[in-house]
Amino acid sequence: MKILASALLDELKETTRQHLQYAQILTQKTEEELNFRTSQDSWSPLECLEHLNRYGAFYIPEISNRIAASKTTPGVDFKPGILGNYFANMMLPKKKQNAMKTLKAMNPIHSQLNKRVVEEFISQQKQLLELLEKAQNIDLERTKTSISISKLIKLKLGDTFRFVIYHNVRHIEQIKRILPH
Repeated sequence: MKILASALLDELKETTRQHLQYAQILTQKTEEELNFRTSQDSWSPLECLEHLNRYGAFYIPEISNRIAASKTTPGVDFKPGILGNYFANMMLPKKKQNAMKTLKAMNPIHSQLNKRVVEEFISQQKQLLELLEKAQNIDLERTKTSISISKLIKLKLGDTFRFVIYHNVRHIEQIKRILPH
């Protein structure tokens, strides 16, 4: 798979804008609604967002630092790496959702959460949009980022963006299944 780098960034910006818009809608919900869980072992909407915020707390500074340090010029095309493509595609929602184990540090189940979680998610989505804008000026393939589970593994910046934003897609869809319309 090869895609125009600008088309990839445009797609990811649009998806992030949709997440930002949805999060704005969530600010209108009560904390009771946002803390609702369908079972004792399932996440509430706020726990889904807190999970994403915890990943964002790693990836946003990592991406920001790598963009700032990059001396590359933008490439025309983006070709995903084997590992990065695997991780990104694994995050996309499927018809029959595949359950995944989450790292203990990233699992917010039974945390005491309030609407500040939504505000933090909104802030992170705005930061992601800024980083996607800045990424237009560098090479998405040659600029590499560490990943949250190991500093030794590096992914292409384009794959890291895909992983983070597709992970957001996965859990926004989860929230939509939990919350009544």
